This record gives sequence, C-alpha cells and structure tokens, in this order.
Amino acid sequence: MPKAAVVIPNWNGKESIKACLDSLLTQVHKAHIIVVDNGSIDGSLELIRKHYPNIDLIINHSNLGFAAGVNQGIKKAIELDLDYVALFNDDAVADKNWLGCLVESFEGNTQVGIATCKFMTIDKQHFDSTGDQYTIWGLPFPRGRDEIVSNKYDNLTDVFGASGGASIYRIKMLKQIGLFDQDFFAYYEDVDISFRAQLAGWKIKYVPDSIAYHQIGASSSKIKGFTTYQTMKNLPWIIVKDVPMRLIPTVVPRFKLAYFSFVISAFQRKQGRYALKGLIISLALMPKKLIQRRSIQKNRKVTLEYINSILVHDLPDNATKLRAFRDRWWRLTGNSKKT
Repeated sequence: MPKAAVVIPNWNGKESIKACLDSLLTQVHKAHIIVVDNGSIDGSLELIRKHYPNIDLIINHSNLGFAAGVNQGIKKAIELDLDYVALFNDDAVADKNWLGCLVESFEGNTQVGIATCKFMTIDKQHFDSTGDQYTIWGLPFPRGRDEIVSNKYDNLTDVFGASGGASIYRIKMLKQIGLFDQDFFAYYEDVDISFRAQLAGWKIKYVPDSIAYHQIGASSSKIKGFTTYQTMKNLPWIIVKDVPMRLIPTVVPRFKLAYFSFVISAFQRKQGRYALKGLIISLALMPKKLIQRRSIQKNRKVTLEYINSILVHDLPDNATKLRAFRDRWWRLTGNSKKT
C-alpha cells in the first residue's frame, strides 16, 4: 500500500481541529498525521497534546503562515521516505474515503503529480472547490465556488490546479519542482505550485469520489485586512514567476486593469492601506521572483500551446463587478476585445 502523510497547519483552530483530526484518523487509507502548529494561543495546542498524543506535532512559536508551515510537514514526510503528502485545513472535515480515493488516482499514472478532491462547504450545500483554474487575466479561481451542490462535477478529469486545503502531492514531483513559496505566506501559494507542476510536465487530477467539507474563511476572518493584503501581494508573483514570456502581452494588460479595480474596491471597503501595503511588499520582492522565474521557465517541459489550452480565456465566472468594470473600460477606450 502506498505510504502517505497528511499535514495539517493549525493556527488558533481550537473550535475545529478536533473534528478535523477525528476525520483523518478514521480514514480507510491510513496515513502518518502531522500537525504543524503556528503559534496558537487559544488552547488548541494543549487540546492536541491531551487528546492526540500519537500525532506527530511540529510546534512553531509564531505564525509562519500556511506555506512555511506545510513545508515543515512536507520535509518531515520526505524524511520518512513516504510516497505522497496530503495537505488538509484545520477547519475542514474529510469523508472516510477522502485520502484513499486521492491515493488511488496516482496508481498506474506516473504523470499525475497532484490530485484534488470535491471540496464542499461545511453544510454540504455548496461547492468550495473542484480544482483551481487560472485565467488570461492573471486571476485564479476555484472551479464551482459557491455553486449549489449537484452532479455537475462528478467526472474524473484533469484540472489546472489544486486547492492546498485538501489535496495530495507526489513527493517525487516536489523533489523536482520544489516546495511551496514561503513568501506567499497564505493565499495562492497552491496556484503557484500547481502552475510550476504544469510547466514541469506533471498533470493535476480532480477526483470527485474524494470528498471533504470546509468552513470557508475561518482562519482569514480572524485578521482584519488579511485577505486584501495577501491578495494584492501574491497575485503579481504568479505572473512574474510562472506565465511564459509569449503569454505576457496577453495576460499583463488585462491583469493591470483587474488589479487597478481591486485597489479601488479596497479603498471603497476602507481597506486601502492593506492593499497598498500588499503592493509595496510585492514590488520589493519582485527581483527575487524574477530570479526564481529564470529557473522555472528554463526547466519548462511543455509547449506554450499546452499552457494556453489549460487557461480560461475569460474572467472568472463569479467576477460580476470586474466584468462590469471591464466592459466600461473597453467602451471608454474603444477596445473591441471580448475577453
């Protein structure tokens, strides 16, 4: 049986971590459970120590972020010489076959580097993610987000990317392309690693029989302006690192328009200072991202045509306000572009 670990980053997750761990410990496919605690002060660390003494626990004295935290767990899985490492949010609950179905999707298919599940809201009424998509506007989005649960996403299929909240990674692939970019801290680090995997020739599989449930925003809602800051900081880095040069003229002009609209929206929501802080940090680390880009693009194994074929040639499905902003802008500039 293939050997797997499940890494759970925890930050003040006392209200949800018990249900999370109970669901992982009762998986049909058994795994090595690793909790990475990012400086919790709500008693969740003490709860884990008391009720789950056999779980592998990594303790940080401050919040290192999702990316750095899961990297610690991944390194532990590599040390244990395991085949796969799954990531799972501390505010999520897994169906008993969640892990087994993901592991099974790798068997007999050596091209698959990442597999992701049918991720639904905790009330089981709406989809959270059925794989990630990336658009020519430089914007990622979860496939199916907020749609009412139906049989629409019941087919096993390749997708652009995988949500870091409930997906599994082939350790052989991670050794080749590297771990999560810790500068992202949280948000879109999973899009970046998915993009890097695609560039290196790995496939990403959506496995509908693998099911988990997620309390969306349970962690990010604890910090004011967190989502705005991380979004404005991280989104440009995906383009700088991962988008092939010949697609830059297509993506960058659209992204500038989208980014500008996000800044306006942030100020309207009285979060302008978080947006500006994100922009400043993003620009400050841009030289580092350009250096990383050289290595990523140098090792690209797939054609430009393939990358272009897996991108969405439109705005995200739920980007209603941005669509309206785009259409007004196109009219003002006399631009006839449709996407």
